[in-house]
Amino acid sequence: MKISKVKVENFRSLQSVEFATTDFNILVGQNNCGKTNFFEAIEFFFNGLSRGASITDLKYKRNSRLEIVVELEFTGALGGAEIMQNPSNKTKILAALAGSDTVSFRRSSNDVAKRTMSVNGKEVSPGTGFDKALNDFLPKLEYINTKQYYDAVAKFSKTTPIGIMLSGVLSIILEKNPQYLAFQKKFNELFEDEKSAIKIQFETIGKSVKGYLEKQFPDTTKVRFEVSPPAFEDLLKNFSTSIDDGVETSAEEKGDGMQRALMLAIIQAYAEFRRANDDLGKSFLFLIDEAELHLHPTAQRKLKNVLHSLSVETDQVFINTHSSVFVADNLSNQSLFKAEKIEGVTEIIPVDEGDKPYVVFELLGGSPSDILMPQNFIIVEGLSEYELLSRVIKRFYSDKPNIQILRANGDIDQAERTINAIEKAFTPISGSIYKNKTIILLDLPSAQKKGGFDQFLDNNKHLRANSQVYVLAQRDLEQCYPNKQCATYGNWQKSQEECDGMTGRKKKQLAKYVGANISQIEFETDLKVCFEALSKAWELSFEI
Repeated sequence: MKISKVKVENFRSLQSVEFATTDFNILVGQNNCGKTNFFEAIEFFFNGLSRGASITDLKYKRNSRLEIVVELEFTGALGGAEIMQNPSNKTKILAALAGSDTVSFRRSSNDVAKRTMSVNGKEVSPGTGFDKALNDFLPKLEYINTKQYYDAVAKFSKTTPIGIMLSGVLSIILEKNPQYLAFQKKFNELFEDEKSAIKIQFETIGKSVKGYLEKQFPDTTKVRFEVSPPAFEDLLKNFSTSIDDGVETSAEEKGDGMQRALMLAIIQAYAEFRRANDDLGKSFLFLIDEAELHLHPTAQRKLKNVLHSLSVETDQVFINTHSSVFVADNLSNQSLFKAEKIEGVTEIIPVDEGDKPYVVFELLGGSPSDILMPQNFIIVEGLSEYELLSRVIKRFYSDKPNIQILRANGDIDQAERTINAIEKAFTPISGSIYKNKTIILLDLPSAQKKGGFDQFLDNNKHLRANSQVYVLAQRDLEQCYPNKQCATYGNWQKSQEECDGMTGRKKKQLAKYVGANISQIEFETDLKVCFEALSKAWELSFEI
């Protein structure tokens, strides 16, 4: 059972937000924009008002007259009810669902202690003890916030995430283990069998205590002593974790990155264990605040993949993040939302593929200089153009905006090489904010390649409309070089026949030489189209 829709009113900065969710949800936004407020609203729905907290402090602008409402819609309700542990609670919920697989629950500040249930838009009453039954029905909430560290989360407690998960794993292991089953049988023989010597001695002691007790309380009829079966939780009360990463020490002595990674790794291992053992009963709802905290970008990407794996079956994941790594890759059943605060009010807006590049760009700093990305791209045919232009820019135009030169590369036809180069330019942000900025410098197409060339321009009409395409006057760059002699390469300017006879290596060497020796006037005059292409790339560049 998973959340399919969220509605929040008047909770901190969330005056009114409502949106649909999927299995794997990512929420991005600047600091202090309300992302954590959203997570705390979900926590309020599940756990109510924490001890000592003031409900007015949670209200929008602390306006005591406003009503806080947190309403969650769930799908898969019938399946969730069928796996409830308590038979009485299960009967109540199934009766209230009346065959509906979708259900909504609501917690309000008007009655913080109770939640209401609605089916098909109508409020229903499952009967007495409903809220307790609801806890048995809803997914188990695990909220990992940025203030929680390993020593607070991983230590044993019936209420901490790791304690619950490890005791759950242990229970499954023990219930299937022959040695434990034998131990359980032996325990029953020792402490519960009526013929057991221990049982008989307990009864003798009970009768003795009863005799003394009834002198003070004549109504006493029996005193009985029993040994309860060992609780699985007790077996974990003294567990500890050590890690050997070259030096074996306790987990508490490792760095913050290792501790947080360990905590999340335990969550992932628990989910994997449940799947491997067909224990997909109680589902979990994971809220993870800044999952990337203390982690290298490579580790962030790996973490995203394993957190996504939690949502493949019964669990659901919500992540707050400032990391572009969590946003860039598209995974199945993934939704992206952006939180924005305007004049103290938080909006949570679904982000589609068209808007995602701008979200990534903003996450990465909003300026290419901040994110080690260029202010613009220029795409060229091949290595010769790259070697020439990179040297010319360094020699004469170092004060201009930072332009990244991309090579089309390969021996495929011109149109395909150009398309590949454009895709390469757009790769850093999975859909480009450079679409109306990138400049393309092409050789004049041969008669055989002109059809593909024209088709490419027809498919990308914005390139011509925005003057983003520049075409050399000749089929090869070498034919455009200045008509200038040198002892090493003869005439820099080559004929078509000479170009056809040159290897790629010779063209590269010539381009390096020309780039290192051409004057600025020669470049701007003889290679005018190249200069115009660069000038346009600078003109369209992002400002710093």
